Amino acid sequence: MAALSWPAPSVRPASSLPASDNLHITSIRKPPPSGARSYWSRRERLRQCVVAAGAENLPDYELLELMLFASNPRAKVESLAAQLLQRFGSLAEVLGANPAELAAAGLGVPAIAAVQFVRELALRFMRAELRDRPIVGSWDKLIDYCTAHITYSTVEEFHILFLDRKNALIRDERQQRGTVDHTPVYTREVIKRALDLGASALILVHNHPSGDPTPSAADVMVTKDIVKAATTLGIAVHDHLIIGRGRHTSLRDLGLL
Repeated sequence: MAALSWPAPSVRPASSLPASDNLHITSIRKPPPSGARSYWSRRERLRQCVVAAGAENLPDYELLELMLFASNPRAKVESLAAQLLQRFGSLAEVLGANPAELAAAGLGVPAIAAVQFVRELALRFMRAELRDRPIVGSWDKLIDYCTAHITYSTVEEFHILFLDRKNALIRDERQQRGTVDHTPVYTREVIKRALDLGASALILVHNHPSGDPTPSAADVMVTKDIVKAATTLGIAVHDHLIIGRGRHTSLRDLGLL
């Protein structure tokens, strides 16, 4: 009896397979080159540290690395993170830098967007706490929020916190952005915006890029002009805060309100 013989199975090249059969071939990720494996293992270690023990256990430079390589997984960011901290001075100052400053420091668009994204998330988180309770009873949180928002701006910014009848935050708006030592403030525009929002009270806030929060004569004068105009319309001005580097000044505490 003749031995049975089976035809050899035909093998089609991957390129000739239907898309559904070929999917498993195209989805296989190639391992990183040997020279890049140390970067990948470091990144995986940082991720595992965050998940297992919390991000609070990482130093600033590793938090910055995590943010940068999340925006560009193929970039080598370890040295860049160190350079940014050296250039700006701290993680807070990196987050407070504007896009032009970040670009000058060597960041591309994805990394700049990541920095701006993280900063805005932090500010919204802090702002939410001010909306949930009267600001006058959360003064420390207010100072923390204002400090995070404008301390590291390289030019003066004038902000207004608009409050409702319960002194809860309605909105925080930047009214003006000026130069390194001056920002124009227009009383009429301040009052008009308060009326538009139906605000019952205001807190004025601006920064001194020099770091010294001592009020100038112009600061005191514009504050008194706004208080006078607001009072005639039944709008209270609780304070004018000047934010410096690591400290602040309250015009109310100084008896200038």
